[in-house]
Amino acid sequence: MSDHERQRARYVTGTEGAPPVPPPGGYRGARREAFGSPPSPTATTAVPTVEPKKPANALGWIALTASILFALILLGTLIAGGTDLLYGVTMLALQLVVVAVIAAALFSARGRMLGAIALVVTLLFNVATVGGMSALQTSASGNYEGTKTAAQKHAEAYPAIKGTDPQQTLSQQSLEEVREQAEALFADVRARLTEEFGYSWMPVGDEDLRPERNGYGGESMLVEFSTTAWATNEPIQDYDRKLEVMAVISEVVIEHGLWDLYSFNDPSVSGIDPAMIAKLYGSDDPRTQTTWEYYTENYPDPLRFYATINDLSNDDDGGFLAAREAQNALTGEPLEGLQLAVIASGVLSEADRAEFQEKLQEYPGFE
Repeated sequence: MSDHERQRARYVTGTEGAPPVPPPGGYRGARREAFGSPPSPTATTAVPTVEPKKPANALGWIALTASILFALILLGTLIAGGTDLLYGVTMLALQLVVVAVIAAALFSARGRMLGAIALVVTLLFNVATVGGMSALQTSASGNYEGTKTAAQKHAEAYPAIKGTDPQQTLSQQSLEEVREQAEALFADVRARLTEEFGYSWMPVGDEDLRPERNGYGGESMLVEFSTTAWATNEPIQDYDRKLEVMAVISEVVIEHGLWDLYSFNDPSVSGIDPAMIAKLYGSDDPRTQTTWEYYTENYPDPLRFYATINDLSNDDDGGFLAAREAQNALTGEPLEGLQLAVIASGVLSEADRAEFQEKLQEYPGFE
């Protein structure tokens, strides 16, 4: 056996089923590499390639910029109080342009991200949302100047009252004349009732002058005048005594040029529905009512006279007493008894008469 055969037998013995050993020198073209050595430079390894991200296109930036600028315009108009501008044609047209640009950006693959951001900005700040905030701000502050035309602002300064002839205002009693007549009327009524029934009196509240609205969104030069009221310190609870008291008052007011007293609380006189009478005065029967209210005036002049009797003896459930106690806490007036008051609406002070006539010249055709 040759040396080659002995060497071959050395490897083959006891290796049944194993693959044959390579020939001496190895297979043709085979190369050995050391363990852990890097792969042969001739070997090729597939490396995945990443395509560089493309920047957003100009359309996306235009949409975002337009939405931000439009939001700033809306907020600036809101701060300036231009509610009318927010709902104008120009602002609505600008919003449509911005929406169109955003829609175009959303359909562009490279502008979609910025278009979505622009859409969010527009949803938050648009004519509807900012206009709503402006309307709420205007309502809360009462400042409607930004929504008024020059003609409306001019009408607001109208010195008289819409629907009332200014010449009637000039021909009727002035504020000072109403005050003088009311004081004289009160003095005579108090004197007569004290003389006949022994009542004593106390003043209630203070004189009040309240500006009258002119019907065009502003204040006129006229006022509603309320006198200091007068009240008896003594209650008046007897039915017949109430009738006597009102009869005396009626005599006095007629002497002062007013009409006869008129009863609001008596259904047979006022013609008011008995259910409403009961709700207002505690009962539809004057004998069991908690309140009597009589009235007269000197039409066409503005003075209106009220005589009211409050009677706690007819309060069955304590509700009227509670109401009177609350009123007493506010004004200090007696809980029950007679009260006298005068109110005159739409009166002009003598001191304002010349200015009133001068201003009327700026409003031909107004009434």
